[in-house]
Amino acid sequence: MSTLLTSVLSGGSITVTAFLACTLTALLSGLIIALVFRRIGQSSPSLAVTLAILPILVEVIIMLVNGNIGAGVAVAGAFSLVRFRSAQGSAQEILAIFLAMTAGLAAGMGYLVLALPGTLVVMALWYLFAKSGLCRENSGERLLKITVPENLDYEGVFDDIFARYTTQSVLEEVRTSGMGSLFKLSYTIRFRDGVSTKAMLDEIRQRNGNLEISCSRPVKLQAGEL
Repeated sequence: MSTLLTSVLSGGSITVTAFLACTLTALLSGLIIALVFRRIGQSSPSLAVTLAILPILVEVIIMLVNGNIGAGVAVAGAFSLVRFRSAQGSAQEILAIFLAMTAGLAAGMGYLVLALPGTLVVMALWYLFAKSGLCRENSGERLLKITVPENLDYEGVFDDIFARYTTQSVLEEVRTSGMGSLFKLSYTIRFRDGVSTKAMLDEIRQRNGNLEISCSRPVKLQAGEL
């Protein structure tokens, strides 16, 4: 068992055979993460490609650093710059990226038995959790945007409507429009089972002066999008 957990780079030098073995392990780990994450319906095509390639990049960087503290600090600074140019993704997307980086780190340090089997175990557990419904998002959640005139006191004016049609309604944002003549309200709502969306929108139209209303699924940015 101790032999299996020994790094193939323990000698301190990087051979062509060791480099190819580490790169192949990183590639296989990335493909497993991308395919499983794509299979459970949580990944966009661009994110899937990122997850497949990221372990190889991390593996090569770790090999280039190879114990050099100065180079390691420079690499950490470069990664921190990427964070400030990226929008935060969902919790599962962030976890997938960390897993891809972990697999690349293990491969870059030569721990091939930890990289590939570890990735298989984690993704198998993730797949089981997804199929059991623990990772399924609530399909009843919607983003509701209502435009109201400036002379309408919007605080609580729609509460009775929300009480009949929704189980949850949260006012997320209020902003002005039309040189201050209009207010645009953004709610996160969750519909009750079997209710009519059109009936709720018709009642809201009667109170907001038949101004613009939109009801859609919440938009989530993919990890890495600006």
